[in-house]
Amino acid sequence: MDQILTSLSRLTSYISNRFIQFIEELVLRDAIRWTESLTGTPVFISVELSSEGYTGNTSWQPPQVGSENHGCERRDFNKSNELYVDTRSIIPNASYISEVVPSFLLKSLTLPLLGVQYAWSLGMAPWRYYFSCIRCAYVHIHRTATRLLKTLRGSSDDIGWLQRDPEMPPVQDETSRFLELLSDIRNGKHSLPDSFVYLLVPGLFSNHGPLYFVDTKKFFSKMGLACHIAKVHSEASVEHNASELKLYIEEIYWGSGKPVMLLGHSKGGIDAAAALSLYWSDLKDKVAGLALVQSPYGGTPIASDILREGQIGDKETRRILELLICKIIKGDMQALEDLTYEKRKEFIMKHKLPLDIPLLSFHSEASIAPAVFATMTQIAHAEVPPLLPKFRTTEPDSLVESLRVPVLVPISAAMAVCALHLQLRYGEKSDGLVTCRDAEVPGSVVVRPKMKLDHTWMVYSSKKKNPDEPDAREMCEALLTLLVELGKNTKREVHQVS
Repeated sequence: MDQILTSLSRLTSYISNRFIQFIEELVLRDAIRWTESLTGTPVFISVELSSEGYTGNTSWQPPQVGSENHGCERRDFNKSNELYVDTRSIIPNASYISEVVPSFLLKSLTLPLLGVQYAWSLGMAPWRYYFSCIRCAYVHIHRTATRLLKTLRGSSDDIGWLQRDPEMPPVQDETSRFLELLSDIRNGKHSLPDSFVYLLVPGLFSNHGPLYFVDTKKFFSKMGLACHIAKVHSEASVEHNASELKLYIEEIYWGSGKPVMLLGHSKGGIDAAAALSLYWSDLKDKVAGLALVQSPYGGTPIASDILREGQIGDKETRRILELLICKIIKGDMQALEDLTYEKRKEFIMKHKLPLDIPLLSFHSEASIAPAVFATMTQIAHAEVPPLLPKFRTTEPDSLVESLRVPVLVPISAAMAVCALHLQLRYGEKSDGLVTCRDAEVPGSVVVRPKMKLDHTWMVYSSKKKNPDEPDAREMCEALLTLLVELGKNTKREVHQVS
């Protein structure tokens, strides 16, 4: 037991000595730095060692000028019981102190100086924290103000950027000729030739509206015209759909031997224009013209305001859209991002749309009258299974034919709300999703009717039809007829020049 206590006592003494040695070395190091800062000269310290370790005795020895230790070299450990520590800074031609600083003076000054230093640090700590809080608050306020200003500014600087670009070719207004052709069509005069295949390219979210372009396709088929609706994934990116349209156009051309007339609505016009921009060398002889109907060729403020980074609630909005488009609809977020001003500027500057093909741009303005908010739009049919047996029939087990119930959605009301929002915020006329200025393609023929038509009017049929006004089928026929005339005039001009 005594042996154990003795061992514990020795261990405690050893730990205590090592701790005191550690503290004294820290104090000695700070004293050396303080002394050098005052004198600007290097100092040698002789530390006495014993068999039991550091004894705590120190002495100061100035180096001998001209000796082997003078200069910038460090002295090695002495083999005796003294350890020389060279604290010299690498300073050429430094003068050395001529007097030895007594160790008791060093020890007597070190502790007060360290106390003053620690007291100063302790006193300045609240002020440092105070100024740190002020700096953090300033950064937070500045960041919030920047995000708020960016949110309020929105797309004010981007709307109509195509018209402000001096490098873009001007447009030509042919609204009067379009109205003449529309009047002839309503009077029973149809001049659309059957020497083309007419391809209708649907826009964003068209996969969820089964009646998208259906009435127009049936109308053209009854006139004996070859008409197709492009089978593309409406929620895919522009470049992906451009590649799909290229293959679709080539398949139609090889199967029919006729050139293709393209009519794209909304994002469908962007996809068709991208196909011509990216694959014009392959489609040059296969495409006769392109009509962009209410297409955000320059971009749309709706997509930009929703997806703009750096504004208030940008991350939360993106998460909601990713859940809606990617998880529920099984689409691609890139489809919506491609309609922003940033992406449209990047694509248009990189891939130029060929101008040696007839181009037509059509845009309209949505009505914001109170009656529009009660309008229902038919987008699909729902099949109701038969429930009752037929009466007065020889087959008692036969069932009543399935009923087709129209699926109605207040799309026109939503377009009216969006159009009112864009009118009040930016002072821009729009069809609810696309401003009139962003729908005009540079170098194209522009049709600007004064009729109040929202963004979905051209592809869906409304339950309230006015027989005195043209419908979407007649409007599409008039647009394609004008596009055919543009192609004939272009060929005539080329022939005259040649």
